[in-house]
Amino acid sequence: MIQRDMIALLLEQGRFDVIQCEDAETAALAVKMRHPTLLVTDVKLTGKMNGIELAQLALDCDPRVRVLVISGLPPPSDLPDGVKFFAKPVYPPALLRELTP
Repeated sequence: MIQRDMIALLLEQGRFDVIQCEDAETAALAVKMRHPTLLVTDVKLTGKMNGIELAQLALDCDPRVRVLVISGLPPPSDLPDGVKFFAKPVYPPALLRELTP
Protein backbone atom coordinates (compact mmCIF):
# COMPACT_ATOMS: atom_id res chain seq x y z
CA MET A 1 0.00 0.00 0.00
CA ILE A 2 2.85 2.41 0.79
CA GLN A 3 4.45 1.71 -2.59
CA ARG A 4 1.12 2.28 -4.35
CA ASP A 5 0.67 5.60 -2.58
CA MET A 6 4.22 6.64 -3.48
CA ILE A 7 3.68 5.77 -7.14
CA ALA A 8 0.33 7.60 -7.16
CA LEU A 9 1.94 10.72 -5.69
CA LEU A 10 4.77 10.57 -8.22
CA LEU A 11 2.28 10.26 -11.10
CA GLU A 12 0.13 13.10 -9.76
CA GLN A 13 3.21 15.31 -9.58
CA GLY A 14 3.82 14.35 -13.22
CA ARG A 15 0.34 15.68 -14.02
CA PHE A 16 -1.33 12.30 -14.43
CA ASP A 17 -4.95 11.93 -13.34
CA VAL A 18 -4.58 8.96 -10.98
CA ILE A 19 -7.23 6.42 -10.08
CA GLN A 20 -6.28 3.98 -7.32
CA CYS A 21 -8.24 0.73 -7.15
CA GLU A 22 -8.46 -1.66 -4.22
CA ASP A 23 -9.03 -4.82 -6.26
CA ALA A 24 -8.76 -6.30 -9.74
CA GLU A 25 -12.45 -6.02 -10.58
CA THR A 26 -12.56 -2.30 -9.74
CA ALA A 27 -9.41 -1.76 -11.78
CA ALA A 28 -10.91 -3.65 -14.74
CA LEU A 29 -14.04 -1.50 -14.57
CA ALA A 30 -11.92 1.68 -14.40
CA VAL A 31 -9.94 0.54 -17.46
CA LYS A 32 -13.15 -0.09 -19.41
CA MET A 33 -14.87 3.14 -18.34
CA ARG A 34 -11.99 5.63 -18.19
CA HIS A 35 -9.68 4.41 -21.01
CA PRO A 36 -6.39 5.32 -19.30
CA THR A 37 -3.22 6.16 -21.20
CA LEU A 38 -1.12 4.41 -18.52
CA LEU A 39 -1.77 1.40 -16.30
CA VAL A 40 0.53 0.57 -13.40
CA THR A 41 -0.30 -2.75 -11.78
CA ASP A 42 1.23 -5.33 -9.50
CA VAL A 43 1.28 -8.95 -10.58
CA LYS A 44 -0.59 -9.99 -7.44
CA LEU A 45 -3.98 -8.33 -7.05
CA THR A 46 -6.90 -8.83 -4.72
CA GLY A 47 -9.75 -10.35 -6.69
CA LYS A 48 -10.30 -12.84 -9.46
CA MET A 49 -7.64 -11.66 -11.91
CA ASN A 50 -3.94 -10.97 -11.64
CA GLY A 51 -2.00 -7.99 -12.96
CA ILE A 52 -0.98 -9.79 -16.15
CA GLU A 53 -4.64 -10.46 -16.98
CA LEU A 54 -5.47 -6.82 -16.16
CA ALA A 55 -2.64 -5.68 -18.44
CA GLN A 56 -4.02 -7.79 -21.27
CA LEU A 57 -7.54 -6.45 -20.70
CA ALA A 58 -6.20 -2.87 -20.86
CA LEU A 59 -4.37 -3.62 -24.10
CA ASP A 60 -7.47 -5.29 -25.55
CA CYS A 61 -9.45 -2.12 -24.76
CA ASP A 62 -6.78 0.16 -26.22
CA PRO A 63 -3.56 -1.19 -27.77
CA ARG A 64 -1.92 2.24 -27.27
CA VAL A 65 -2.13 2.13 -23.48
CA ARG A 66 1.25 1.98 -21.75
CA VAL A 67 1.39 -0.77 -19.13
CA LEU A 68 3.88 -1.14 -16.30
CA VAL A 69 3.77 -4.36 -14.26
CA ILE A 70 5.44 -4.49 -10.87
CA SER A 71 6.39 -7.54 -8.80
CA GLY A 72 8.69 -8.63 -6.03
CA LEU A 73 9.22 -11.86 -7.95
CA PRO A 74 11.07 -12.38 -11.25
CA PRO A 75 9.12 -11.25 -14.32
CA PRO A 76 6.58 -13.76 -15.53
CA SER A 77 7.39 -15.18 -18.92
CA ASP A 78 3.90 -14.45 -20.20
CA LEU A 79 3.94 -10.64 -20.26
CA PRO A 80 1.87 -9.24 -23.12
CA ASP A 81 3.80 -7.51 -25.92
CA GLY A 82 4.89 -3.98 -25.04
CA VAL A 83 4.38 -4.37 -21.29
CA LYS A 84 7.28 -3.10 -19.17
CA PHE A 85 8.31 -4.94 -16.01
CA PHE A 86 9.68 -3.36 -12.81
CA ALA A 87 11.04 -5.33 -9.86
CA LYS A 88 10.05 -4.18 -6.38
CA PRO A 89 10.98 -1.95 -4.82
CA VAL A 90 10.35 0.55 -7.61
CA TYR A 91 12.51 3.64 -7.30
CA PRO A 92 11.13 7.01 -8.45
CA PRO A 93 13.98 7.82 -10.87
CA ALA A 94 13.48 4.52 -12.75
CA LEU A 95 9.75 5.07 -12.96
CA LEU A 96 10.18 8.67 -14.11
CA ARG A 97 12.55 7.58 -16.86
CA GLU A 98 9.92 5.18 -18.14
CA LEU A 99 7.17 7.81 -18.08
CA THR A 100 9.04 10.53 -19.94
CA PRO A 101 8.68 10.35 -23.71
